[in-house]
Amino acid sequence: MLTLLAGLGFGLSLIVAIGAQNAFVLRQGVRREHVGLVVAVCAASDVALYLAGTAGLGALVVSHPAVVEIARWAGAAVVLGYGAMAARRAFRGDEAGLAAASDGALPDAGRRARPVLLTALALTWLNPHVYLDTVVLQGSLAASYGDGRWSFTAGAIVSSVLWFLGLGYGARLLAPVLARPGAWRVVDGVVAVIMLVVAVSLLLPVLAPR
Repeated sequence: MLTLLAGLGFGLSLIVAIGAQNAFVLRQGVRREHVGLVVAVCAASDVALYLAGTAGLGALVVSHPAVVEIARWAGAAVVLGYGAMAARRAFRGDEAGLAAASDGALPDAGRRARPVLLTALALTWLNPHVYLDTVVLQGSLAASYGDGRWSFTAGAIVSSVLWFLGLGYGARLLAPVLARPGAWRVVDGVVAVIMLVVAVSLLLPVLAPR
């Protein structure tokens, strides 16, 4: 049980930080657009990565840095693209988001699931930090627990599932606040800034002078 709780705490320390993936989940939760799909993709991805790390995939990732570099550039492109769209919504206003927040409608049927699915997958799997955190770092810590490594991993998995469920479905509690004029512009403005910061953090190690 102590090992499981250690994994739970470690998992929360990794995932709670605001990033591109969390910002996307939060926005989808507030808009009530395909929340179950987004939560399932993010949680299932973490489960797969945690299990891979504990099974020893971390050593393979470390020995093939080209994989991380490809993910770095592709992830930065995706994050910048999504950030640009958020900045555009912030500049023009998001009437659809405002209407959804004000009347409590469920707009899933108004937007196809495929673009949402692809965005969730891209923001998750094209982020090199996800491999370093969930596969390499978590895998290394889990291995230090010996026979208890799977209990540690189970704790990390529970933390991930609980976090995404809470973030995705709890975000709708913000709907009354976001029903105010201009509120969605603030949300999208914050999302755009977060995406820009994430993209810079991804590329800084490559672009910084040595």
